[in-house]
Amino acid sequence: MRLTTVVLLLLSIVFCHPAAAQTIYSKAYGKPGNPALIYIHGGPRGNATLFEGTTAETLAEKGFYVIVYDRRGEGRSIDTTATFTFQEAFNDLNNLISTYNLQQVSLIGHSFGGIVSTLYTAAYPEKVKRLILTDALFSQQETYDHILLTTGKLAMERNDSATLQKIALIKQLNKNSAGYRKKCYEVASAYGYFDMPSPTTESRAVHQQYEDGPFRAANIRNDTAPVKFYQNEKQVNIDTRKTLKKIQQKGVQLFAVYGRQDRIFSEKQFSDMRNLVGKNNFYSIENCSHYPFADQRTEFLEDIKKIMQ
Repeated sequence: MRLTTVVLLLLSIVFCHPAAAQTIYSKAYGKPGNPALIYIHGGPRGNATLFEGTTAETLAEKGFYVIVYDRRGEGRSIDTTATFTFQEAFNDLNNLISTYNLQQVSLIGHSFGGIVSTLYTAAYPEKVKRLILTDALFSQQETYDHILLTTGKLAMERNDSATLQKIALIKQLNKNSAGYRKKCYEVASAYGYFDMPSPTTESRAVHQQYEDGPFRAANIRNDTAPVKFYQNEKQVNIDTRKTLKKIQQKGVQLFAVYGRQDRIFSEKQFSDMRNLVGKNNFYSIENCSHYPFADQRTEFLEDIKKIMQ
């Protein structure tokens, strides 16, 4: 892979724990003097491999200093002592920013990473210049309700009794449990809610680039992460809309980039997000679902460039 800077900062950032030191995977693309962008991946259970393998270097070539990392205990940041709390994630992000000698950054918060980056920005607004929510969760229960309602209607139309039975069982679960979250997304995935409607030549090439490259093999998933998160973190099913308004009041620039066909969100949620960030700061990408940087990479890069300017 060709690098856009003479020196590629591949840092293993060591944070001291009482028991032992642990390692956080991170990698930087581009020149350190360029505007810094940090990508916050989804989860809990995820990693940054898809963004890194498809978009990080290309985005750096647009004139940015792009940093990717996997949160503690997730992906390539293996740590059996991880607690998976938001505060743990905040501490690691603070150390990441310090290690790369940054004063202020822009955050790209994707999916669950949108919640992580929102809460981090609220706690440390002086460190964040822009918060760019990318198909980010923000009203979690509304998302779950929307998934169950719409998949239920589709299952009725298709006489899909197995899915209807599964939805009925999901509704009996504790809404603040890892199992409830997992089952909701399983139903959504089975009905193609995360899939790009009409793959293009570019999107096929981008996804194939990922599949053929080293990052697909590094797509490590920690199945225990969601369970531990729900055990250790009190804020497990939240609505961050009020928090986002407070962030704006603190002077942080707020933007949103969403796939128009990301079916885990309702029309009301799209409207709510547009109203929150402002019409001019809301970017909607057509023929695009939950992963705009892979589904429509060219348009996503153009939108990020506009936002950063």
